[in-house]
Amino acid sequence: MTDRIVVAGAVYDQGRLLAARRSAPEEVAGRWELPGGKLEPGERPEDALVRELREELGVEAEPLDRIPGEWPVRPGLVLQVWTVRLLSGEPRPLEDHDDLRWLAPDESDTVDWLDQDRPAVAEAVRILRELPRPAGGARD
Repeated sequence: MTDRIVVAGAVYDQGRLLAARRSAPEEVAGRWELPGGKLEPGERPEDALVRELREELGVEAEPLDRIPGEWPVRPGLVLQVWTVRLLSGEPRPLEDHDDLRWLAPDESDTVDWLDQDRPAVAEAVRILRELPRPAGGARD
């Protein structure tokens, strides 16, 4: 049997990365993650990510590139991560989260990331450091 996929987004905006603090389930509540969720049957990972970010954060987003690798969440469940550009909306913690933070690259270690998110976050921060800096703080 193949592992079920959980998708997450390294959401970038104005040179920062979005972190979301879990409110449930109890064993991960209070720890931070890249937002996302499980694929539904027959769903493409990129479509699942767009749907999950809409449900969890109330935003429209565009998956860009998959971060190489996948990480075990628990037996039978693996995490895949994409870089994501916000298209519209201001992220809000609507579902499964109780707080959000925008982190500059040098702030990425200021939250307690879930273990499976740590390698993806490290790569997302490396990519973020290489992105051109926004001019005047406006979205492109």
